[in-house]
Amino acid sequence: MSVECVFCNIKNKQIPSDILFEDDYCFVINDINPVAPVHLLVVPNNHFTYLDNLTDDFAPVIFKMFEAAKNMAFYKGVSESGYRLVINQKSDAGQEVPHLHLHLTAGTKLKSLG
Repeated sequence: MSVECVFCNIKNKQIPSDILFEDDYCFVINDINPVAPVHLLVVPNNHFTYLDNLTDDFAPVIFKMFEAAKNMAFYKGVSESGYRLVINQKSDAGQEVPHLHLHLTAGTKLKSLG
């Protein structure tokens, strides 16, 4: 891909990062600016900027991302107490890296979203 992407660079080992989990579909890293004691990012291996760009072919990747999040919540010991999964889309929602990714936050009582 021609556009510089921090997540693509992490995936391609061009930027060092502690990858907590990796398979053929996605990888998991710690967020560098955590908003909770546990704040992980689940990132698809293939570059997709927004949900707008997805096709039906991407469905297995989405499933594997949620499966990785579930497994990481168990591994981090927060599956029983609870965790939040969020996908920020575009700037008004707070998306900082233009590569689709899933936030897993946990480890403290999170504010209700309503």
